[in-house]
Amino acid sequence: MRRIELTKRQEAILEIVKRKGPITGEQIAEILSLTRATLRPDLSILTMSGYVEARPRVGYFYSGKKNVDLFGDTLRKMKVRDYKSVPTVVTEQTSAYDAIVTMFMQDVGSLIVVRDAQLAGIVSRKDLLKVAIGAGDVHHIPVNLAMTRTPHVVAIGEDESLYEAALRMVRHEVDSLPVLRASEDLPDEVVGRVSKTTIARVFVELGQYRDV
Repeated sequence: MRRIELTKRQEAILEIVKRKGPITGEQIAEILSLTRATLRPDLSILTMSGYVEARPRVGYFYSGKKNVDLFGDTLRKMKVRDYKSVPTVVTEQTSAYDAIVTMFMQDVGSLIVVRDAQLAGIVSRKDLLKVAIGAGDVHHIPVNLAMTRTPHVVAIGEDESLYEAALRMVRHEVDSLPVLRASEDLPDEVVGRVSKTTIARVFVELGQYRDV
């Protein structure tokens, strides 16, 4: 797990919160003879990393945690269902040519292949490139001849965490995952897509300095 090193000012803030918490940001700024705006990034980092907790109209107080990672805990609480995007899908009988057009029109690196709304496979740019430079006619070759089929496709459930999604993408060296909803009727129903771009946007969101 990745750890963070606190700056001297962050350590000073943490010590004040330990001794005097709950304490407001304004009170901390006054003790350190700094402005509230100057402390905002430090307070945001300490809060998001779990060193301190904050309650509206109450203030900051020490959480009792030590040396926790910056984003891990938060990512584990975030569910894929809340951040998934609309999937770009094709059917098994879609031609390689139409798949190539769809891929570039939608600006995605892979397409989710479905059969009656269920996950059937994944076809990537590399898969389609192999077909395009081969001897066959891309207008008549269906994507099911080029795709990676289930159960070899790496996917994620909509109730799993963004942390797990990021971990799978790193482990399997893929740029995106189909998001599945399990049910008795459709155990592998495709309901979305989560990508490295999704994770990057969440990191940017977490990195926004907020007053709490």
